[in-house]
Amino acid sequence: MTSTFIKHELKAFWRARNTGKSIAVHIVMGLMILYLLACALGIGFFMDRFLKQAFPKDDLVFSFCGIILIYYLFELLSRMQLQELPTLRVQPYLQLAVTRNSLVRYLAFTAMLSFFNLWPLILFIPFILKVVAVKMGGVAALVFILSVIGFSIFNNYLALYIKRKASLNGWVFLVSSLCLILIGMGDFKWHLYSIRNFSYLFFGHLATQPLLVLVPILLAIAMYYTNFLFLKQNLYLEELTKHKTLRKSTTEFPLLDRFGNIGDLVANEIKLIIRNKRPSSALKVSLFFLFYGLIFYNNPKIGEYMKLLVGMFMTGIFIISYGQYMYGWQANHFDGIMVSKVSFTDFLKAKYLLFTLVSTAAFLLTLPYVYFGWRTVMIHFIMYLWNLGVNTTIVLFFANRNSKRIDLSKGAAFNWEGVGVTQLLLSIPLMLAPYIIYIPLKLLAGNNNLPLVVIALLGMIGIFTRGYWIKLLTADFYNRKFKIAEGFRDK
Repeated sequence: MTSTFIKHELKAFWRARNTGKSIAVHIVMGLMILYLLACALGIGFFMDRFLKQAFPKDDLVFSFCGIILIYYLFELLSRMQLQELPTLRVQPYLQLAVTRNSLVRYLAFTAMLSFFNLWPLILFIPFILKVVAVKMGGVAALVFILSVIGFSIFNNYLALYIKRKASLNGWVFLVSSLCLILIGMGDFKWHLYSIRNFSYLFFGHLATQPLLVLVPILLAIAMYYTNFLFLKQNLYLEELTKHKTLRKSTTEFPLLDRFGNIGDLVANEIKLIIRNKRPSSALKVSLFFLFYGLIFYNNPKIGEYMKLLVGMFMTGIFIISYGQYMYGWQANHFDGIMVSKVSFTDFLKAKYLLFTLVSTAAFLLTLPYVYFGWRTVMIHFIMYLWNLGVNTTIVLFFANRNSKRIDLSKGAAFNWEGVGVTQLLLSIPLMLAPYIIYIPLKLLAGNNNLPLVVIALLGMIGIFTRGYWIKLLTADFYNRKFKIAEGFRDK
């Protein structure tokens, strides 16, 4: 079937209206790619000289092992920006005796036809044959080559997976790019760790422990099957991303159009906030808290402990003040939501998206606090990640336990409507969780950066595993929805 698909793709290319223009563009792009590959080949042949100049005190093989992981990190970021998704018009084949597996295998196969996959081979193999094979023998050279191929395939399918996920949710691409940039800055700017040392931990032991070559090979296989399963579940993805069906937007917010039904739900939530006193008060409180830092940062004796709390409130107070009443805002029409076609999973995703948008805006508005030092802004960003990855889930978990209705037309001042024991309990994990991590690491490690790195990593893990938490919250809600609905009926 692969040969049939290729023939059909060639026919579609030659029969297209702009074939002449396409050929010219392909020729120019081909010449540019050949030039870049020729440059890579030159760098590969003379890499020993470049490494001697860059690291004169280090052994050549040690220097080489240290730069491989750095290369793949930058290559992944480049692939995410430049590598194109392989496409195939799948709808006509779905009506024929063509299996979905055949279609997905073809897309997976064409994903390997990228010059990015040639680049590391041309760049690294000359050095491996010229230096590694001579110093360490043929077996060492072979495992190095296999490792390079394995990591290249892994990067190839990881970049495509991120781009495919991003076509469904644009935040995936933004967060992934930001994480890669932060990893690079953590080494080259903030010197929190050394990527070179991590790289050497693996590649430096390949020659003495050849079985380590199974790591990149297994990673490549796992990433291939992850892509395979995702494509099989979303077989229309490539076609729909190129030829989107027109859907009349009801959001009135162009930024939210790309999120489909979830964007519509967020738009409705924004309208609810703007048009009603109580929820708009929550937004105004969030704006007020942006000046919270001026109260504390003018004091030179303020410790980092307090900055964590200030950063959490400045970038996440909207999540806390609005999210804890997640269902209460819809109390008047909650029964209608329960019998509508709105998926509760989409309902939760809309809440996450709303919190992400507002918290991101809040973080950007705190950037002027760089006046008090870059470390202050860094703490704000770490707590921003914590809010999105951890606090959002905690708030929504406690929101499942709040069944008190709210009158949207009343103001927030001295209004205790909707407030119960749930809100008091919520303050405990929100206030204590970051300190439970920060204080022990600070005392045990004595390192100012390690506690912050751990908090940031936990926040990013929470963001990347958001789908898992949404499933848990959805299951928890269905166990309690009748109790919540009953509470909202009590006026």
